[in-house]
Amino acid sequence: MTKENENDFIVTPWEVHGKVDYNKLMERFGTEPIDEALLERIKKHTGELHYMLRRGTFFTHRDMNFILNELERGNKFHLYTGRGPSEDIHIGHLVPWVFTKWLQDKFDVKFIFQLTDDEKFLFEEKLSKEDTYSFAIENACDVIALGFDPKNTEIIIDTDNAQTFYNIALPIAKKITYSTVKASFGFDNSINIGSVFYTSIQAVPAVLESVRQGKNVPCLIPHAIDQDPHFRLARDVLPRLGYYKPASIQCSFLPALGGPEGKMSASDPTQTVYVTDDPKTVEKKINKYAFSGGQVSVAEHRKKGGDPAVDVSYQWLKILLEEDDKKLKTLEEDYRNGDLLTGELKAILIDKLNVFLENHREKREKARDRLDEFLIKD
Repeated sequence: MTKENENDFIVTPWEVHGKVDYNKLMERFGTEPIDEALLERIKKHTGELHYMLRRGTFFTHRDMNFILNELERGNKFHLYTGRGPSEDIHIGHLVPWVFTKWLQDKFDVKFIFQLTDDEKFLFEEKLSKEDTYSFAIENACDVIALGFDPKNTEIIIDTDNAQTFYNIALPIAKKITYSTVKASFGFDNSINIGSVFYTSIQAVPAVLESVRQGKNVPCLIPHAIDQDPHFRLARDVLPRLGYYKPASIQCSFLPALGGPEGKMSASDPTQTVYVTDDPKTVEKKINKYAFSGGQVSVAEHRKKGGDPAVDVSYQWLKILLEEDDKKLKTLEEDYRNGDLLTGELKAILIDKLNVFLENHREKREKARDRLDEFLIKD
């Protein structure tokens, strides 16, 4: 995607820049907003709404009503999402995974998590196959640590499943032209041919259960909205091979420490908190780098209050870390009217984040002994 003008934003699977207008992005990508009618329909099946739905973090979708229609006919869907393993996990990666776990728990469905070590090898010049595979193992531990049901979860590293994936990807690749891939992703003639083929590999988990069961099984993909182009191609091609279009439910980005625009990136440690960061590092990063919505002085903040909409500490609490709506509302009101200072809000975030990460790291280490419960191979 190219800029329409100097002040526009860019959102692709590999690049996010500028202040993202999510309403405009829905128009560009052709997704539907999640409205009250859909929320009520989901709630009929789940009994409650996840806080990421209540607060609009997951804000857009493709074919969620189709998924629910099929469910009500007795045709259970399966979940699919994934990760390109190139760096350590940061807390922004966890947003769609935490929500996916809730979906698995509420609907009692199969979940396939794809670790695309092949993709990262193809797209990242500096990474070897050994690098991307090692990252995939580490990332698998992070997924397991979130508590997914091992009886209902498969973690797939692409290069461990080349035979299965290649045989399913071939018919998909045959239906996708180079011009389509080039237009979808903005590739130029310098791109390697593996990168062009890769999108057919990413489509495979969407139909894997259909292939296994010998019938059409609906697929729901929870993901951040920047990954939408991959799945648009899959939705175009798969019906021509007799499969359902994969449905999706998409979230906004967790902002980087330095400001509310764009999204967090693993490549800049000053703008990111990794799940492996120790408490002192977390405290230092947030106190030094977290963008404030407060005023320039305590006196002015007490008088005018702060803006939680641009304050990164508040946004991280809202999107990921504070599940209690009443507590969040109190934080928002106290910050907005000046009763809560920026430093105090940062301290709340630091405490909650360090508790969350300590718990995650403990489960992550235990996950190393459980890899065989989740990883599958040809």
